[in-house]
Formats: sequence, structure tokens, C-alpha cells
Amino acid sequence: MYYKKNRAILYRDYGDFGYITDNRNFGYKTADDDGSVLGDKVLSQSGSVFFSVLDYEPLSIDELVKKICKRYSNVDAAEITEDAIEFYSMLEKDGFVTSGKCIAECNRDQLSFSYNSNPHKHNASAKRPDADTTQDFFDTYFHGRSQLLSIHTEIIGKCNERCLHCYIPHEKKIEIMTPGMFYDILEQARKMNVLHLTISGGEPMAHPAFLDFIKKCNEYNFSVNVLSNLTLLSKEILQEMKNNPLLCVQTSLYSMDPEVHDTITQNKGSFERTEAAILEIVKNDIPLQISCPILKQNLSSYKDVVNWGRKLNVNVNSDFVIIGQYDHQLHNLSCRLSTDDVSNIIADMAADDPRYIENLKKEQNKKKELRSDDYICSVCHTSLCISETGMVYPCPGWQNYVIADISTSTLEDIWNNSERVDYLRNLRRKDFPKCMTCKEKDFCTMCMVRNANESSTGDPLEVNSYFCAIAKLNKAIFQKKSRQMLADC
Repeated sequence: MYYKKNRAILYRDYGDFGYITDNRNFGYKTADDDGSVLGDKVLSQSGSVFFSVLDYEPLSIDELVKKICKRYSNVDAAEITEDAIEFYSMLEKDGFVTSGKCIAECNRDQLSFSYNSNPHKHNASAKRPDADTTQDFFDTYFHGRSQLLSIHTEIIGKCNERCLHCYIPHEKKIEIMTPGMFYDILEQARKMNVLHLTISGGEPMAHPAFLDFIKKCNEYNFSVNVLSNLTLLSKEILQEMKNNPLLCVQTSLYSMDPEVHDTITQNKGSFERTEAAILEIVKNDIPLQISCPILKQNLSSYKDVVNWGRKLNVNVNSDFVIIGQYDHQLHNLSCRLSTDDVSNIIADMAADDPRYIENLKKEQNKKKELRSDDYICSVCHTSLCISETGMVYPCPGWQNYVIADISTSTLEDIWNNSERVDYLRNLRRKDFPKCMTCKEKDFCTMCMVRNANESSTGDPLEVNSYFCAIAKLNKAIFQKKSRQMLADC
């Protein structure tokens, strides 16, 4: 009998236990996804040993037992064989392992992402819609102690586009991360059992070592999210992305009108290149999400992007949340929508997509359960960001709040001993008294970077009134829609 592990699975060894999980917390799904997941599984210490000897290529049970016996030299091989077969069969039912009587049979039916069919629809036993998130598991297991799960790395400041709404000042887009620094970050992240990396810029594909970077991420079994305008996509990069089932891509498309899109990116011909690259990404079944920020410039045409995405079975995230530049100059906010415009958009979304109200209700119910002592967000609890110069900061867009320098401090030391990390980590919802007494708090997301970037002093506790107004709009639309639904019943 032959066995191999699923390439779309993340595995980490925590010493006294092993942990395997799918990529649902970090990857993108198709527009028609049915919500099925494999979920998480915690392995005993011995189970972790049994799983760790598996490879992505089929190995016979005899080869696997030989490897396991090196760890348990005092245990009879026949007993290990029996236990291994039982263990791998259990994991196969959950979708984490594939088996076969021969190599060819073992290589069949590997779970894979496809725009033509949901990746888990052919494995009924793998459907676990009620599975906990990775964060739920770690919060429970580590009793709330912060675990670094995700790192956002900006590998290059340079960008071939000059998007009007970008929160990075144009004059800052000059530096590039050295390969040595990137590989050192990967090594440190792997030792800390980080699961996910976001690779961005600038334009990450403008980095001469980008192809090597994503190859190494694949070798290290990281979930990877590439944020790119895709205008520099090559056949070699496309193939390497396809080789990694834990890699997904996010790109921005502002309008199906080339002139509107190019006006926003300030790069003539960018629409054609991005559109062509999206079609290649979809053709090669690489998970993709299209981001379509709604600005004054594309207010009348953003819906065309949403509809185009639906035809491709690609999720389009159309969002009116534009944050200020991290240097507090706020020039980019000249393209941000007025509250009247946002009100109309929310009303349209509520009318066109029943999930909008459903999601608002789910979020409202979650927020009602939040306590004053709960922390604000994942910043410094599960995630960190690193700039192309090695500066460590809390989250994308908040580059002015420098925590440390990765070239002079280790990732582990920064995570465990930084005073600035400790400050952010110990902030609680009660530290925002204005928010805690607000009638719209269940329709709002507290966000420190929104506050900090639009504050003249960079104060993350100075509440941003623009988003307060958005919360009021969400509440009003929700209540109106709820009354209509009750009346229809």
C-alpha cells in the first residue's frame, strides 16, 4: 500500500503535538463555493511522528515504517505497521492523506482547486462546515497567548503603477529587500511555526528574485498570498504559482473601461495587461480574488467588474474603505467617496446581494458577544508586517509605527519582548470609550490604522469620524431591510 500527504495541507510540529489544517483561513474561494472545509486536526506526539514521515510523493508502507522505526527502535515493526495503516486510513477519511495499491492509484484524486468545481465537492467525508478556524484552535490550546501565524512582507517598494488611492507615499517607493533578508525571515518564520505569508510591494513581481522567493515558500510549506497588479506576470511565474496549491493571488481591477482603470493606476495599458493575466490565472486554476476599491473615478463602473468576476466564478471584493497615507498627508483621500455616495452603494449592495444583510447580521451577533476586555484585532496577536528595508510594523498601511528592525533583532525576540508589541497587544476595546458607548458599535469595526493614519499625531486611539458615519449608514440600511423582511413574512 502507498500513502502520501495532501499538498494543500499545512503541517506544523509543536513538540508535544502536531497540527494539520487546510488553507481555508488564508486562501481564496470561488464565487460559488459551498462553504465546505477540511478543517483542523490535532495529532498526538506519536501521530505527529507518523505524519511527518509522509511525503508529497507516494511512499510504500514498508518505506514509511522504516522511517518510523528509527524513532521507535524498541517497538516491533509489525505493530508499527498496523498502527500506521490505521492512522493513515483515518487521515484519508478526513481528506488529509491519499492512498493507493500502487503509485499511480495513490496519485489519483488529489484535492485541488478548480473554477469549474469546488475543491471539496468530490469528498463528502471532508465536509465540515462547522469546523473551527485556525485562530479558534490556537486561542483555546494556548489559553489566549499570542501566536504568530501570519507575516506580511513587502519585498519591494518600487511599483510600475501609481494608484491614486495608495496609502504608501510615492517618494517612499524606492527600496528593495535583499534575498538574504527574505530567506532569513523565512527561516525564522518556519522555526516559529508561522503558517501564512503575504508577499506584496510595491509590485512584488518587479523584484528580480520573486520567482525564487515563491519557490522557497513552497518548499517550506507556507500558505502564500501574493498581492500584485499582475502586469508583470510571466510564464515562469505562472507555472511556479500553479505548482503551489497553498498559493493564491489578489489583484486590483477598477473598471472594465480601460480608460477608467488606467486613470486610477496612472499607467496606460495596465488594464489590458491585468485583464489578460487574470484570465491566465483562472485558466490555470490558481485561486484568485479581485479587489475593486470603489473610488470617485469608478463609482459608475465598479459593478461591471463584479459582474465580470461572477462570470469567471471569481470573488470580487468591492469595498469603499480607503485609508489615508501613512505619512498623514492624506492626499490620496481626494478620491474617497462621500458618505452620500457610500449610502447609495450600501443600499445597492443590500438590494442586489442577500448575503450582504446576512453577513451584517452575523457580524452584529459576533460583536454583541464581544466584551470590553477583548482585544481589538489580530495586530500583534497573530500577525506582523515587515517592510522592504526590514522595518517591522503592526499591519499593512501602518508603516509609520515602527516596532523594530529585523536586521538587528530576531523575529522571536520582537514578538516576545518588544515594548511596542506589548503596548498594542494589551490594548482592549475598553480603551476606546467613545466606541464602547456608541449605539452603532455592532455595525463598526474598530481599526487602529484607520485612526492613526488620519490623525495628525498618528494616535491609534483617536477615533476616525468618517468610519463612524459609515457605521450609522450600515445600521440604518440593516434596520430598514430587516423591517421589510418582517413585513414580507
